Amino acid sequence: MARGMLERYDVVDTDVLVIGAGGAGLRAAIEASKYNVDVTVVCKEMLGKAHTVMAEGGYNAALGNVDPRDDWKAHFMDTVEGGAWLNDQDLVEVFVKESPDRIFDLEEYGAAFDRTPDGKLAQRMFGKQRYPRTCHVSDYTGHELVAALVDEVRRRDIPVMEEVFISKLFKGNGRVAGALGIDIKSGEFLLFKCKAIVLAGGGAGRIYKITTNPASATGDGKILALEAGAELKDMEMFQFHPTAMVWPPSCRGILVTEAVRGEGGVLLNTKGERFMKRYHKLLELGPRDVVARSIMREVLEGRGTEHGGVYLSVTHLPPERIREKLKTMYRQFLLAGVDITKQPMEVAPAAHYYMGGVKQTVWGETSVKGLYVAGEEAAGLHGANRLGGNSIADTQVYGKRAGEAAARYARQAEKQLVDQRAVEEEQRRALSFLRSSETRPAKVKEAINETMWENAGIFRTEEGLKRALADLEAIKSKMIPEMGVSDQGSRRYNKEWIEALEAANMVRVAEILVRAALIRTESRGAHYRLDYPSTDNRSWLKHIVWYLDGGELKYRFEPVKITLAMPPGVS
Repeated sequence: MARGMLERYDVVDTDVLVIGAGGAGLRAAIEASKYNVDVTVVCKEMLGKAHTVMAEGGYNAALGNVDPRDDWKAHFMDTVEGGAWLNDQDLVEVFVKESPDRIFDLEEYGAAFDRTPDGKLAQRMFGKQRYPRTCHVSDYTGHELVAALVDEVRRRDIPVMEEVFISKLFKGNGRVAGALGIDIKSGEFLLFKCKAIVLAGGGAGRIYKITTNPASATGDGKILALEAGAELKDMEMFQFHPTAMVWPPSCRGILVTEAVRGEGGVLLNTKGERFMKRYHKLLELGPRDVVARSIMREVLEGRGTEHGGVYLSVTHLPPERIREKLKTMYRQFLLAGVDITKQPMEVAPAAHYYMGGVKQTVWGETSVKGLYVAGEEAAGLHGANRLGGNSIADTQVYGKRAGEAAARYARQAEKQLVDQRAVEEEQRRALSFLRSSETRPAKVKEAINETMWENAGIFRTEEGLKRALADLEAIKSKMIPEMGVSDQGSRRYNKEWIEALEAANMVRVAEILVRAALIRTESRGAHYRLDYPSTDNRSWLKHIVWYLDGGELKYRFEPVKITLAMPPGVS
């Protein structure tokens, strides 16, 4: 035990600390463990409950098993075109070349992917793909992937500390020194001393009212990185998945995987029209940003259902195919009283995936020595719009790379001292929310959700974004300082206390998103401005990069890295 002037804490010594136990974090831990360094994983939820489990559709790898014309170059072009050319092409090139090897790693760990009749990995069509490229396990690929990674982590005896909330990263001499956490089970503080950190905490979908994301997706890692001195970019780029459940209300926001459309599902309005014929040549398998906007236009123009959605139908497909290829969807809707072999699904867009995040290199490095990122924590790979099937592959390609780079760094680095005053300051901040107040975390989160959904969603305008910014500034300056919890006496499993810390992160993530959306006066990918509906490659082929300067949030512009292909209208 160690005793600070303010609060007692346990100390955990390790070489590499991996924050997050989804696909990226687990893959990073596995890779780091190969380099004779101590690795520790911490996760906010129970092991195996990460958001990756909810990634149903599949894993993109240019194997050419179904169509031999597919190769890494085709995958590259689909990715940068789908990303509206905001992708950093060096990241994309590494990704498309290495994703096949990483899926073979998963097979070695025990993941059992679906097969073609001749025994090769099966591949289905997903949005904005030239060829069938998405490897899958029916429609529960993420579950299979996480199960295999968890088994491999256990085989390697990598320590995993569950239900730990990380609230602050520390530096010494400009390098990573450690992190402060709260053991949710006991309510006690934990000080992690380490040489390197891999941030893999996932996304921030919970800043929106309607989302496919779990309660844990509150953007904590992005704020941890920013405060540690790392940079964020593309923070205006948040993807809305075209299809999520809308009815009954208890199911609103539950993902309806793109695999439904990949298997032949069609979108219909209340007039029975296959309306995607009006919007994109690839119909239901157009880019996600296009399909999501098209659905919302149908709803806003009066051709949607009474619950604010449209219909997604697979009733024309053989029932046995539906039950085999869409097992999860079949069961999911059956519980809601809908037999999708006979009835259409009712769907609408929901907040889904953050393309923006921490600025990284091809080895997951950040601007802070010893700090690495992977998965949805990072930015640059997916550009302005992620293709379905690329996220799971991203967790494996860049999880592996970040873990390797962190371990190599840790082998030659010396541990830095953690400033005790910084620990006490963070303890004081965290404990400040253990007070009585009518302003509770749920109320704060609801306020963030409402303004983001209404003003910074699929369609954006200057007026709406300014309204959102004013709301968020009021939340940050008034509600957060007043926020308190119902039970100040006990910290054991005081989830409301943790929710208060999450809410403080959420409002900051939301603020940066809105500020970036105001600055980008064009429409690109998932960022659609009704007042600036055109894409401007001459003026806006650049990132907005955010950083702290003396505690003040600032930004600069940075050109997109173009290595292999030039976007239209640019010479």
